[in-house]
Amino acid sequence: MRYLGNKTRLLTFIESVIDKYNIEGKVFGDLFSGTGSVGDYFKNRFNIISNDFLYYSYVINRAKLENYSIPAFSKFEKNFEINIFDYLNKLSFNPDKNFFVYNNYTPVGDRMFFTESNGAKIDGVRITIEELYKEKWIDESEYFFLLASLLQSVTRYSNTSGTYEAFFKFWDPRAEKEFTLLPLEFEEYEDNIFKHEIYNEDTNDLVRRISGDIAYIDPPYTVTQYVSAYHMLETIAKYDFPEIKGIGGKRGRGNKNSLYARRTVAKEQFEDLLRQLNFKHVLISYSNQALVPLDELIEIAKMFAKDSKVEVEYYQYQEYRNHRSSSKGNGRKLKEVIIYFEKENTLMKSPLNYSGSKDTLLPEILKHLPYSIDTFVDVMGGAFNVGANVTAKKEVVYNELNPYVFGVVEWLLKNDSNKLIEEIEGVISEFDLNKGDKEQYLILRDYYNNVDNSPKYLYALHMYSFQNMIRYNNSQKFNTPIGVAGYSEDIKTRIKEFKVRAPKLTMLNLDYTDLDWDLYEKGTVFYFDPPYFITSAAYNDGRRGMKGWSADEEVELLNTLNYLNSIGHKFILSNVMHHRGKTNHLLEKWVEEHGYRVVDIGTSGWRYKKNEVLILNY
Repeated sequence: MRYLGNKTRLLTFIESVIDKYNIEGKVFGDLFSGTGSVGDYFKNRFNIISNDFLYYSYVINRAKLENYSIPAFSKFEKNFEINIFDYLNKLSFNPDKNFFVYNNYTPVGDRMFFTESNGAKIDGVRITIEELYKEKWIDESEYFFLLASLLQSVTRYSNTSGTYEAFFKFWDPRAEKEFTLLPLEFEEYEDNIFKHEIYNEDTNDLVRRISGDIAYIDPPYTVTQYVSAYHMLETIAKYDFPEIKGIGGKRGRGNKNSLYARRTVAKEQFEDLLRQLNFKHVLISYSNQALVPLDELIEIAKMFAKDSKVEVEYYQYQEYRNHRSSSKGNGRKLKEVIIYFEKENTLMKSPLNYSGSKDTLLPEILKHLPYSIDTFVDVMGGAFNVGANVTAKKEVVYNELNPYVFGVVEWLLKNDSNKLIEEIEGVISEFDLNKGDKEQYLILRDYYNNVDNSPKYLYALHMYSFQNMIRYNNSQKFNTPIGVAGYSEDIKTRIKEFKVRAPKLTMLNLDYTDLDWDLYEKGTVFYFDPPYFITSAAYNDGRRGMKGWSADEEVELLNTLNYLNSIGHKFILSNVMHHRGKTNHLLEKWVEEHGYRVVDIGTSGWRYKKNEVLILNY
């Protein structure tokens, strides 16, 4: 099948890269599947997740992945006593006003994509396939196989150079041949032991819901929009009688423009895709003449690769040349590449167990990040579970008002993890701390309050305190009683893994209202996780020497968010709209008034569960 970007000639190259890096797994995502050559090739080695946002591609991929041999069409052939392809090819059709291809893409419609007889045959076969399915002579799988066979057969009789942007002004010999429907060409195997999923969605949306072992990414390389180049196949597949225009008779694109083929936003698309991929191994087919320069795409890949390690494998071949080839690629010889890296998918949990932390909701929060992030500001950072896990191109900022919490997070991030563990275990040994040992715990608490309030002592206290709370009285003395927890291997691991996924970290110990919002570049992402107005906790009751959170603070926050929106920044607000029979009416009406987006992200808390939401201005 003649198709831009078809990877048939690269299949063994893709396989060689998989073998070279000993890439293993069960689930293979073919995320820009096109005509399905890659998924079809690997369908007897992996469970395939196939996706393409164009419907004709979905049809072809369903046919290839749902079949390991040509369907039997047993019900049809038992009744009609003829092979279904012979039956369809023998039919004669008298075109009428409902024959869309005949009336619009043959000389009848002043276009020369097909001869009149072939246009009528394409319409007739397409309509007959629909009728056979409606009358239940063929099942759904057989329906998609016939439809895919029609799409592939159409390309053999098209009076074009391959795409459907325009037609020849003379009849190509291939176009003058009598149309014959042939079975779809695909890989056939004796056994089908794998399960495949086929989607027809925007890839950047889909990857937020799927996961697997190997992601193969073959995005558009150029400004060519496939919905325009192959509008004919989309129309025949859907047979939806679209409004068409121009010499090419193109259907409207609707929302089917690929943002990967738009120079201004392609990099953002890649950044978001690689951020959201929940696959262990990533393979990207690309070219040194592509829309996003190869070196820039590699830099984006490094942001999300484990240890920033990215491999590039080159494949050279004879480039197809036409009248515009002299300027193509600025004179560079075309090189196809596969970019390979292992994705960093682990989510770090802060070593600080702090009330209100978002570690359990983190996967959902990350799904709703903007497509591109230069600077991310965790405005009310707490234990820093969110900001530390966000990959930003330039900087992550941690701000926390509570000086004690700030001191512990700063201590954890700015010291070698082995040194931290040594210090912590030293405190545990020095004070002979054990789970539930009240006497030794109180000795440490007294020492911290009256002798040395270093972060290492506070950190040790919090591990053994009731519900790991960090709570002070009005005299700023730590007063949390003993709990039932303590030091563990899990905490030790979290200390070792805790770091920031950005080139630069800035740490601030400020009231958020003292931040200078205008200092940040337009488009900075601000994440707010304030005390929740309709819930209560030790950190927002205003009775322990810390700032409380009343209606005044709530209104001040909402006004601040409006200001951020007005100067072009993005914000994410974690909050609770309803809880235990109460509603935050201030928040609810504010969202309605300004049209911000609300996303449910699940429940938090173990004693009093809260239904958490994100409020976004993008």
